[in-house]
Amino acid sequence: MNEQLNSLWQNSQFRIYLGTTAFTGTATAMQQLLLSWLLVGILLLPADQVGMIQALIGLPGIALMLWGGARADRTDARSFLLRVYAVAWLFPLALFGMTEIDLLNIWTVSLFGIAMSTAISFSSPAQQAILNRVVGTDVQRGVTAATAMGFIVQMLGLVLAGQMEIVGVGNILLIQSASLVLGALTVVKIAPLSIERRDNKTSTFESMLDGLRASYKNKDIFNTLIITFTSGVFNAGAFMTALPFIVKRAYDGDALGLASIMIVFYAGATISNIIQFRIMPLEKPGLWFLIMQFTRIFIIYLVWIQPEWWVLMAVLFVWGLNMGVTTNLSRAIIQEGTEPAYLARVLSVYSLAIMGSMPVGALIIGFIIEGFGTMNAMVPAIFVSAALCIYGFAFTDLWKYKSPSFNSD
Repeated sequence: MNEQLNSLWQNSQFRIYLGTTAFTGTATAMQQLLLSWLLVGILLLPADQVGMIQALIGLPGIALMLWGGARADRTDARSFLLRVYAVAWLFPLALFGMTEIDLLNIWTVSLFGIAMSTAISFSSPAQQAILNRVVGTDVQRGVTAATAMGFIVQMLGLVLAGQMEIVGVGNILLIQSASLVLGALTVVKIAPLSIERRDNKTSTFESMLDGLRASYKNKDIFNTLIITFTSGVFNAGAFMTALPFIVKRAYDGDALGLASIMIVFYAGATISNIIQFRIMPLEKPGLWFLIMQFTRIFIIYLVWIQPEWWVLMAVLFVWGLNMGVTTNLSRAIIQEGTEPAYLARVLSVYSLAIMGSMPVGALIIGFIIEGFGTMNAMVPAIFVSAALCIYGFAFTDLWKYKSPSFNSD
């Protein structure tokens, strides 16, 4: 085990990949808090309107995500990623310009959100596909290390974005733009790859359909996608849409308060990934993936009853631990089980399941908040988590899934 760990860290391409993840992940984390607080805390929009805007912001990126995965499989994913980041840094810079001339409003914020959502949708499958190339056969640990790095920079991004009411929105946008520039410069250092398997005679649309077919053909992958999407609608939806309102309305908090509990959440996710990195590979990641769905019932219940602030912080930490496991294991199942020729396309479907669930969840959760109360937005997630656990054990073989790391022994 120690030899495997050492060989992974001695891999210069893997270290460069983590650097790219660090810079671009910081910008993405800042986007998460920036957009939520601009709509909720600065523009003071109602929850149903915020949910609708977040849903509309996510739609263009979702529509283009499969195309991005197909393009990444037909070309060198590294070159494709570089082109995306070479443009993405301009978007926060443009919103910075709008703040300087007092044009920070629902339209400029929405356009900024759409542009960043599109860039993230394009970059996600390509960036994940590169990981398989730089880690070789040690996929589970590579995924875990990359996921842990993502959670660490989530906290950094939240710390930075949480200062927006102190240092100003404009300065935060400049930092976000600089992070994307540094990410692009780091991507340059990843070795380019010429892959003979590219079939450029196939249309991009047909290539996208091939990715969907490959995702459906492998039932372990398909069921992981179904559970990930459904959970994301009500769990990630509650986290992304309800949490800012919970902080502001139930606890009379500010941007820094929202950043604080989100940092605690991602601290839990980071710690869970560090632990997983030491004990991986797991023989049956699907089994643990389903168990985590069940334990989430109790976590979300504790949020719903509106505990004291310090208890809420503790519960969010445990929720982060839980999410760190489910995110990592679902991604590991996808990346281990997919044929290399379809990897970026299947990962684009996986990213679609994650990111596509968020606007749907935002729309649903926004209406629940205004119709039934802020805290009651957590209730659907309790029942959905129970249903997903039952579905996984009773109607799928996901709990029997065995990692190829063990099948090859």
